[in-house]
Amino acid sequence: MTAPILLWLRRDFRLHDHPAMTAAVKTGRPVIPVFILDEVADAHGACPRWRLGLAAERFDKALRAIGSRLIFRRGKAVEVLLALIAETGADTVLWSRLYDPMAVTRDTGVKSALKEQGMSADSVSGHLLVEPWQVETKTGDYYKVYTPFWNQVKTRGFDAPLSDVATLTPPETWPASDDPADWKLDAAMVRGANVVRPFARVGEAAALQRLADFTDGPIADYASARDFPGVDGTSRLSENLTYGEISPRTAWHAGKRALDNGAAGAEIFLKELVWREFAYHLVYHTPRITTGNWREGWDAFPWNTEETPEVLAWKQGRTGIPFVDAAMRELYVTGYMHNRARMIVASYLTKHLLSHWKIGLDWFEDCLLDWDPASNAMGWQWSAGSGPDATPYFRVFNPVTQLDKFDKARDYAGRWIAEGYSNPSEDALAFFDAVPRSWGLCPDAAYPEPVVTPEDGRARALDAYQARNF
Repeated sequence: MTAPILLWLRRDFRLHDHPAMTAAVKTGRPVIPVFILDEVADAHGACPRWRLGLAAERFDKALRAIGSRLIFRRGKAVEVLLALIAETGADTVLWSRLYDPMAVTRDTGVKSALKEQGMSADSVSGHLLVEPWQVETKTGDYYKVYTPFWNQVKTRGFDAPLSDVATLTPPETWPASDDPADWKLDAAMVRGANVVRPFARVGEAAALQRLADFTDGPIADYASARDFPGVDGTSRLSENLTYGEISPRTAWHAGKRALDNGAAGAEIFLKELVWREFAYHLVYHTPRITTGNWREGWDAFPWNTEETPEVLAWKQGRTGIPFVDAAMRELYVTGYMHNRARMIVASYLTKHLLSHWKIGLDWFEDCLLDWDPASNAMGWQWSAGSGPDATPYFRVFNPVTQLDKFDKARDYAGRWIAEGYSNPSEDALAFFDAVPRSWGLCPDAAYPEPVVTPEDGRARALDAYQARNF
């Protein structure tokens, strides 16, 4: 009973409502929290890899405040864990469950290897409200459509969040730890790290404050305000949920209280939380969604898979379509993109430019602070039409009329586009500080003509889709 427990932290950097950590505390044994820059984490795109490191470093400070600390190691997960077991005398490894294919493959291998060595290896829920295998249709199948999934999940009574972990019993001797600064996780961000950093809200305290600020006011108008990218009408909690700086159960109960208190938009907020659950439900049951068309009938669709000049213009926010360009620049400066804007840029890439959704999926993985393997895959396939609950092939968002509808005063476009403005905003100019110098962009250049007009793009997309006999 004196052997320490290794608490392997991956995307659960919080003290509040932490089932795995709470379980470790209840044993009364010493607990050694560990973060490993392993084969999964090290493969992330530039921004999420960097942001994951920020989450871990901030959580180390929180642990030190309660008499513990976070041990940083780098390497293949199973090898690092076995080395730590040998160094510390630990006989148990505990972690919070993850569900994307790369994580499942890693965790399955770790659990098998540890058990072969006679170790206890256990995974605990905590990243989701409900486990993917706990929601079934009447026939025992998984859900393929969101609305019936929501109708089943919404009636479940979720347990109240667990109390904060107030203390962790330390081991007699701490194992050696890497200095995460030596990993240089910001290297792939190049100039962008200094530009994006002020927009990141790192850590549990920031997450809980975000939730409180949202439920104290904006949640009431969330149903309508969430569609306007120039309005601060969303919670922005996606960033903190993906790193486990706040639990979905904490967010759910806060939203439920707001709903019970008469906040009209709270139900839509709860639906968005369950949309995240649905994405993981599908990733667990059909892991192909992260790498290939969920609807296999789309495998023969003639999407462009190369970085054409039009695709490069899309990445650079230089398509000549203000809604698309503003959104892509917001992404590059802040590591975030408004959800309405995500739909517009995804539709433009996959439909107007007839380019594969995987190009966008990979670009978002490289640029998003709130990158999430399930939500990213679900969102891109929804927009492209190749996924479950997808937009039908004939729905091609017009980015010009969408801007007129949701940014009539051009607050959003004006914040992010510099060309053509006599006094561009600081945020618009920051884009040119963040982009690669090799792009050769400057704010004094003329704003480009559209690479593809909405009318031409729509006509071309419909011709291609109809030729496939969808």
